[in-house]
Amino acid sequence: MRLALLTLLLLGCDGAMLAPGPADAGTVFTSERERLAFTELSPGALPEPPRDVTNRHADDPAAAALGQKLFFTTLLSGALVDPDQNGGDGTLGQKGDTQKVACASCHVPEDFFSDGRSPSHQVSLAAGWGRRRAPSLLDAAQSKLLMWDGRHDAFYNQVFTPLESVVELNSSRLFAAQQVFAHFKAEYEAVFGALPPLGDTARFPPLSAALTGCQPRSTQPSLTCDGTVHGVPGDGAEFDGLSEADQVAVTRVVVNLGKAIEAYLRLLSCGPSRFDRWVSGDAAALSEAEQRGARLFIGKGNCSRCHSGAYLTDHEFHNVGLSPRVVASVFLDANDVGASAGVAASLADPLNSLSAYSDGDDGRLPAVVPPAWQGAFKTPSLRCVAKRPSLFHTGQVLNLDAAVAFFSKGGDAFGYPGNSELAPLELTDEERAELVAFLQALDGPGPAAGLMAAP
Repeated sequence: MRLALLTLLLLGCDGAMLAPGPADAGTVFTSERERLAFTELSPGALPEPPRDVTNRHADDPAAAALGQKLFFTTLLSGALVDPDQNGGDGTLGQKGDTQKVACASCHVPEDFFSDGRSPSHQVSLAAGWGRRRAPSLLDAAQSKLLMWDGRHDAFYNQVFTPLESVVELNSSRLFAAQQVFAHFKAEYEAVFGALPPLGDTARFPPLSAALTGCQPRSTQPSLTCDGTVHGVPGDGAEFDGLSEADQVAVTRVVVNLGKAIEAYLRLLSCGPSRFDRWVSGDAAALSEAEQRGARLFIGKGNCSRCHSGAYLTDHEFHNVGLSPRVVASVFLDANDVGASAGVAASLADPLNSLSAYSDGDDGRLPAVVPPAWQGAFKTPSLRCVAKRPSLFHTGQVLNLDAAVAFFSKGGDAFGYPGNSELAPLELTDEERAELVAFLQALDGPGPAAGLMAAP
């Protein structure tokens, strides 16, 4: 009789033998399939970032220490250009103020490296308004194609976009290199070797924070605040006046800044969650509602189709059918084709992982851009997702309840480029609440305290 009862207890509804957790642990799975599904999402110790062949300094502590300083400094930035920079709550100063923007301005450590500072908590107000939500940087080093649209294939070339964009740091690569020479020379040279003689004003025109990026100049009247990047070959600014060799040297300095910042970012992780403790055998780590939400996540919700693996992302691009809406009362998010344009730009980037600026190539770039990437955006990791002030690539969705409701209805019916991959899930109100509860159980402790501010 006891043997028969034990057999009944160990059989799942599908007839499969239940798989208990570790010895003396309390978590019991309903089937072998469920055990495998959950251990794929929580394999025990979370894996370290994969080796980055593009950056030989990626795991160098001295590079990470320099990268942490660069992440928090405002010394590389130019002027604020948007009139919404008016000194009010959530702004960085007044229009025209200089050296107010750092990486940490839009990837705020207290917000788990998302942007909870900017007005509206959707897109970021740096030198100007951005057009995409600043993604969380926790566990960002797990990916090889970066940004919401795959526009960059390495951290060392990603740094050029915020640096040279008029709406982000509003700076230039020459000014950034000069600031490194003036303020971080010893730390830089200890990792990367000698800097070019950037103090030689005969070779390198001296710049200031008020005369970099997008600024009116009598000598370059055509240089206007048009939202494009500046300080790059062909823009008519000071960089074009350098010799070809000096242009390469300056570009190499900024590449190395990106490599140092990556070494720091590789240390930032959400960390293990209550969900991980539950999968490892702590039955009390999740409430009954959270456990039901976990089972919906791998079952009826079909969330793990894209939010797979230890970081709950497949690192791919998907079209979820998000119709344009006015974002942050600033712009209409229309005709954004996502990865079809972003990855194409990465393929054409002279600084990409196939270039001489890379320390190696591991085949991360596709040969061609798949047609399905029209209107597709990157699958974000769901670890620490409850800490984010808004969701999706423009922050259109302001909380997890609305996000789960969006997926439950199968996305929007029309208005977006490409073809949506979603189908209605028809979750009940109770099921939606349980999925939200599970997502909230994915929060971890975040990075160590010593990584949360300038060293």
